[in-house]
Amino acid sequence: MATIYGYHMPPVTKTTVYLDEVEYRRLKALASGSGRSAAELVREAVAEYTRRHTGAATSLRSLGVARSGRGDVAERSEDLLQGFGRT
Repeated sequence: MATIYGYHMPPVTKTTVYLDEVEYRRLKALASGSGRSAAELVREAVAEYTRRHTGAATSLRSLGVARSGRGDVAERSEDLLQGFGRT
């Protein structure tokens, strides 16, 4: 892993992206307003774009990592989830 200013991230490949002046100013304003770097926003945008256009699904790391001890969860899923996500 590379360490950049105390932030740990996987190895990256450097590239150059040409933006018109308006896009660049908007990107810098978004970065400044969110407390993130312009490069971080570009990486996030590219990751989202490639996920959408390659059909790559986000992996669910927590799926199946625990056991409830109950054998009827699948059969009772609708009852168990009733009201979930409501405030």
